[in-house]
Order: sequence, then structure tokens, then C-alpha cells
Amino acid sequence: MSMISRTTARSRSSAFRPQLQVRQSRANRRFASSESGKSNEAVEKATEYAKKAYGQGAAVAGKAVEGAMKYAGPYGERLSGFGRPLSYNFAVLREILKQVYIRESLAPPKSISEITQVYKYLWAQGSSLQWWRQLVESGGWKKVGIYALEAYGIFHVGEIVGRRHIVGYKLK
Repeated sequence: MSMISRTTARSRSSAFRPQLQVRQSRANRRFASSESGKSNEAVEKATEYAKKAYGQGAAVAGKAVEGAMKYAGPYGERLSGFGRPLSYNFAVLREILKQVYIRESLAPPKSISEITQVYKYLWAQGSSLQWWRQLVESGGWKKVGIYALEAYGIFHVGEIVGRRHIVGYKLK
């Protein structure tokens, strides 16, 4: 690199440094609200409430684990090491499901009329020959097939859970 190009590069970088410093100082600036005292109190109250809720949940979980250990007998000692990881994983799962619920704007139906309206719409679409033709032409039948396969699989998982056995019912 020649001497001229070095000085040119230095002068260019030094010319932009004041602008960079101004941008960084603006980025680091905290914009306080006019009611910062009230917001701090609200944060403290929320923190206290969260700590109480965590303490109550931990107490209930501890009692449940103790009861399970007593009920399980000698196997309870072997399973006691799984208590903390399981409770942690369930807590993480709960938080993930909350985020999905919020992100996807999920909500239960507000009235019976919403449910009946959806079923009427589905019935009208399913009985319409034109809708099926359009589905085949557009390639949307693949998506409908996957949804049907998911519903079929969920049904069978429910059957297995209900029977408490993978194949058939246990007879005494």
C-alpha cells in the first residue's frame, strides 16, 4: 500500500468518526418516561408476584415429587434424579406454548355461532365439486392430504392413550 492511499484511508475514516460517535451516543441514550417512579413500582410488584408464583409452584412440585417417591417405593429413589430436569423441561414447554399462542393469535371460539359457521363453511366447500376441481388444478390437494394424515395420526395417538396399550385392549 502506498503512502498516499494510507493517508487517504486515514482521512476518510477520521472524517466519519465524529458522525459515528454521535450515532453511538444517541444509541446509548436512555429515554426515560415522565413517570419513571410509577413504572419502577410496577416492575417491583410484578417481580414480587413472579417470585411468589415460582415459590408456590416449586412447593407444589416438591410435594408431588415426594408423594410419587413414596408411592414408587424403591423405584422412586432411582427416578428422583429426573425431577428437576422434568420440571424444567415442562416449564420451558409451557413458555414456548404461551409464545406460540400469542404469536399465532390463537383464541378459543367466542360463541357457538362461530363453531357452527365454520362447520357450515367446511361442509359447503367439501360438497362443492368446483372446489375439488380447483384444489386438484392448483396442487392444494397435497396440503389437504397432509392435514388429513395429521388428523388421522392424532386420532390414533388418542386411541393408544385411551387404551393405555399400543395394540388392542388388555383383557383380564
